[in-house]
Amino acid sequence: MNLFAALEVATGIIRGKTTQTKKREDFQDFMEEIVRDYPADQEIHVILDNLSTHKKNEDWLSRHPNVTFHFTPTSASWLNQVEIWFGILIRKALTGASFPSKENLIKALEGFKSAYNQNAAPFVWRKREVKGAHLQNTIINLCN
Repeated sequence: MNLFAALEVATGIIRGKTTQTKKREDFQDFMEEIVRDYPADQEIHVILDNLSTHKKNEDWLSRHPNVTFHFTPTSASWLNQVEIWFGILIRKALTGASFPSKENLIKALEGFKSAYNQNAAPFVWRKREVKGAHLQNTIINLCN
């Protein structure tokens, strides 16, 4: 099973789609569902990681001139806010869970997404204060 998800950063609302495969066509179908809800003249900026499925979509992008893909640097998934939501999903709905079938897993994912969206809000990025041993480790890591 695969889960494509999109976070609208202004509202915190999550849109998702489960697919049997993780192919470029699956991704493009998901993107079609996303852009369908916006006016054709509205700019849409999509932040993506470097998954091969997200690459080589020039044909799709040429049909959607209002959409721009932006790619996070390799090993910098923390720059993509939807990854925060994936972390919440894992902690709250998947860790330690067992599903007797794919259908049950899909139902759990949809249920979590629906419940999450009832109280969705934008993520707020905060500067973390580093003290003591953490500061020393941070300095050592920066020097290496």
